[in-house]
Amino acid sequence: MRVLVTGATSLLGRTVVDLLMSRGEDVTVFQRHTTNTDVREILGDVGDADAVSRATTGTDAVIHLAARVGVTGVWKEFERTNIMGTTNVVVGARAGGASRFVHVSSPSVAHAGESLVGVGARSADPNSARGPYARSKAFAEHAALAANSADMAVVAVRPHLVWGPGDKQLVGRIVARARQGRLAIVGTGAALIDSTYVDNAADALVAALDKAPTIGGRSFVVSNGQPRPVRELVNRIVLAAGLAPPRIKVPYQLARSGGLVAERIWDRQERSDDPPMTSFLAEQLGTAHWFDQRDTRESLDWSPTVSLEEGFVRLAASFASTERVTS
Repeated sequence: MRVLVTGATSLLGRTVVDLLMSRGEDVTVFQRHTTNTDVREILGDVGDADAVSRATTGTDAVIHLAARVGVTGVWKEFERTNIMGTTNVVVGARAGGASRFVHVSSPSVAHAGESLVGVGARSADPNSARGPYARSKAFAEHAALAANSADMAVVAVRPHLVWGPGDKQLVGRIVARARQGRLAIVGTGAALIDSTYVDNAADALVAALDKAPTIGGRSFVVSNGQPRPVRELVNRIVLAAGLAPPRIKVPYQLARSGGLVAERIWDRQERSDDPPMTSFLAEQLGTAHWFDQRDTRESLDWSPTVSLEEGFVRLAASFASTERVTS
């Protein structure tokens, strides 16, 4: 297949591209900055409809990963990239002849702040989703699935907390805060949460591409299916980096209230960096969110191949390798 991958500079995007190329697919990436790889690149922004049209012309399939990610930020920037950008890619893909479209969404589109325990892929709800990222991704998922048709099958996949060697989001932020002595456990740290090793997430996206003609119009949450207490996940990440587990504890309600105050300050100042806490982050760290994977695995004909334990071994090896190179 001639497959276009948007947002291929992310950890998950790079892993998806590598997997597609290993299968012999004809891959093109659409992104804002060159990566100097052997993959055919088209540079541009998903907010630019003309650039998207050039990229999508002649494609058989699209995996749409490009998104603005962040716990705070100016709404118009999330709107432009996540909502209008997704609309541009959907329209371009349909006009360009694509018959399969995988939209990479997020479980946060159906998270209203309460615990999610053993649930499936609930409907995306921009009215109850928490924060500009989640709300914009909820709108984007609706826009993508609305384009599902007999001519172009659209599937939404929501990988949950993707991590692995080289991850700058979950792993990078946890390790950075641990090194600064600013990493805290919210609440008791006992809330069970799912996560997804990056290779498994990439496998699931490609499986969704293969199965799109028979599952079009549906959303699926993807995870390792191995929920763990949040404290255990945080500790394993910092230990893999050779650091001591955090000792600071912050009560859940205090973290959430402090996060609300920080959000208002950051919004007022239109800052682009992350505050020490947000209400969304407090909810993610202080409430359970793990998912029933039975329908996902059956519908995608997919299952994880890398366990959490193996993932942490690989993560530790990656940190050790980096340390040897820099020392």
